[in-house]
Amino acid sequence: MNVQTPNYAALRALLPEPEFALARPLIEEINALKRERDVVILVHNYQIPSIYHGIADYTGDSLGLSVEAAKTRAATILFCGVHFMAETAKIVSPEKQVLIPDLEAGCSLSESITPDDVRTLRALHPGVPVVCYVNTEADIKAESDVCCTSANAAKVVRSLPGRQVIFIPDAYLGQNVGRETGKEVIVHDGRCIVHQEFTAEQIAAYRAQFPGIYVVAHPECHPSVVAAADFTGSTSQMVAALQRIRPGKAMLITECSMAANIQLEVKHIDFDMPCTLCPHMKRITLEKVLRSLQDDVYEVEVPEPTRSRAAAAIHRMLEIGA
Repeated sequence: MNVQTPNYAALRALLPEPEFALARPLIEEINALKRERDVVILVHNYQIPSIYHGIADYTGDSLGLSVEAAKTRAATILFCGVHFMAETAKIVSPEKQVLIPDLEAGCSLSESITPDDVRTLRALHPGVPVVCYVNTEADIKAESDVCCTSANAAKVVRSLPGRQVIFIPDAYLGQNVGRETGKEVIVHDGRCIVHQEFTAEQIAAYRAQFPGIYVVAHPECHPSVVAAADFTGSTSQMVAALQRIRPGKAMLITECSMAANIQLEVKHIDFDMPCTLCPHMKRITLEKVLRSLQDDVYEVEVPEPTRSRAAAAIHRMLEIGA
């Protein structure tokens, strides 16, 4: 997690001058307004550079941002991410106002499963604990025993008794966790529309074109992609690995904005990668953030008892993840 509000040097390095000139007045107005209103802006690693470097108080992966949402003292949290992330912030900080700039910023994973699906899995596998990936809506978390993120999924699964776990909703992440932990993981067939696009054949082609390229993959990718990569981890774990290993050339198998956002943190690395954008993340814009602050739109609410049940699963995750 990094406090970085604003980093104009980074933006000048990353954006064409006309784009920077258009973004700067919006960035300045947003930053002034958030200070006036006591707002903290949490920004996921997949946001565009003008948001990531321009207005973020904290950046990170879903685990890091969940932790920050739980401990912030700001009166309002504005989440530059997708809806389930803003919901998670409201779940762990119910006394706070939580805003998201676009209600339609969804997620293919969170939309792939319903509470009835979870109850059916429980009925088919009595007594088997349910691990819920954080990429889900509150009513799915409320049906689960414990949440996880890509950063701590294996740790959460290992912490549970028995040889079996039900892992929802990401089938690929569940399969990868099963291979890593040696447990029998029962999965739901949900997938990320970004990470399902990558293939092991793409990696092989890049390795043939760029001998020695270091391949870093997100665990939401197909197991064959993970097996072909040099390192697999959450977005924050990816950055840490690149800083530690310091390869000359790297390929990030994840959402396209990630490489641009971290380029200045790892200046020595030349990135080559297939580019796949998340259409949901890209619904968040500077214009929408400004309107959200000006008009209090859109406020995220999680009714009881769904909130308290979901909070129990999230807090179990945070205890294990810590």
